[in-house]
Amino acid sequence: MPDKSFLGQGMKFPPTINPATGKFETVSEEQSVRESVYLLLMTQKTERPMRPEFGTNLMSYTFLDLGTTMLNMVIRTLRDQLTVQEPRIQDVEITADTKSRPGAILFDIEYTVRATNVRDNLVFPFYMNAQVETEGEEPEEYEPEEIIQEITD
Repeated sequence: MPDKSFLGQGMKFPPTINPATGKFETVSEEQSVRESVYLLLMTQKTERPMRPEFGTNLMSYTFLDLGTTMLNMVIRTLRDQLTVQEPRIQDVEITADTKSRPGAILFDIEYTVRATNVRDNLVFPFYMNAQVETEGEEPEEYEPEEIIQEITD
């Protein structure tokens, strides 16, 4: 079995503690690369004061109307940002599925781990601001008298 220690080892994300040892769990090899890609997607640019260029600007698209053109811009931006910020991957291909889950975009990110030539993928759900409303469902209404009575009590 070839040595893959050059792919790195790091703390598991999200951080979890091993109940048997009481230590933080770690990941290595291809799993380390996969979690790094996930961490990049979950981090907004400028969120980390000491590394303002780390992360993606995916969250800035949350409240935009994502038509075909805008969706292609998001995919291209994500591909560029992942390629630049994660040097252990190459051949990044991203597709977006807007129909499987209402109110969400499923980004299927496929990449090759550069050092081992292993192909891997990650499906990342991106939740939009829209909520699916069911037909016939009326929003709850409050009577002004009830609100005033609660405040005075």
